[in-house]
Amino acid sequence: MAAPTMQAAVVEHPGGPEVLRLRHVPRPEARPGQVLVRVMAFGLNRSELFTRRGWSPSVTFPRILGIECVGVVAESYEAALPVGTKVAAAMGGMGRTFDGSYAEYTLLPASQLMPITTDLPWEVVAALPESYLTAQGSLETLEPQAGHRLLIRAATSSVGMAALALARELGVEIACTTRNPAKADALLHGGAHHVVLDDVDLPTGVRKLWPDGADRVLDLVGGQALLDSLRSTAPRGRVCNSGILSDSWTIPAFEPLEDIPSGVYLTTYSSSLINSGSWAVRTLQELLDRVANGGLHPATDQVFPFSRLADAHSHMESNNAIGKVVSHGPGLPA
Repeated sequence: MAAPTMQAAVVEHPGGPEVLRLRHVPRPEARPGQVLVRVMAFGLNRSELFTRRGWSPSVTFPRILGIECVGVVAESYEAALPVGTKVAAAMGGMGRTFDGSYAEYTLLPASQLMPITTDLPWEVVAALPESYLTAQGSLETLEPQAGHRLLIRAATSSVGMAALALARELGVEIACTTRNPAKADALLHGGAHHVVLDDVDLPTGVRKLWPDGADRVLDLVGGQALLDSLRSTAPRGRVCNSGILSDSWTIPAFEPLEDIPSGVYLTTYSSSLINSGSWAVRTLQELLDRVANGGLHPATDQVFPFSRLADAHSHMESNNAIGKVVSHGPGLPA
């Protein structure tokens, strides 16, 4: 009897969106400690663009990308994760160390699966795990208080829009940055009080709005741009870097004594923390319940069929998206 196969988008070598090739490949089998999940939908992430281009140094090819997914347990040896359980997963080596979610099925460590209870459409559920858990963790790290002035950089990104949706419930005054003036209305509609164009002199733009600077800054740009976030922050304010949308992992010649203003705190929140543990399971379920009750509306930019993953990557690279880009799994009708 022939071994079972599945449909997957395989990257055989680094390159542009066209290297995402639909293939039939052997379907993995569950084993102790690992669970086979049928992928119903998944969010796309800019880090997957990095990997596809060959910029993730630890990744070898061929590789099935995808750092997050939502779906249903298809095979399992785990009593706590029986067949039919709805689950979400993110990070933990998905799509990098081992094959990820751009497939009909994915084999994942049981320890990083998050059981969920929901009747929401799969494409709605898929917009939440990586983006909203990263946004929630970042805001908890920043600890904004009612009356604080919060600056969200790269606010039309998936994590930025998630942070905006979550922060507007906290009683803070929110300013959002974008490089594209055409996106300003979407930010204001999403709950921003102010929109600041992220041009060549961001600190001046922020201080025209808030002379003392921002009390809290969520920086999703990273790299050299982080220096402008620090210069836009009020004394005793806090900056949390949670993204690298600048496509740069480092800050050349970074000098803390010169580059961090006196009294300003710099911290980070890594999305690698969201892939397991009681906080992630509890928080994701709370977010799903809020969406189901109408108290939270995920900012989904566009939902692509699996057959158009290359187009989804091109769309992300164009920087035209506002919010999360999502794809159906290959077994789910578009």
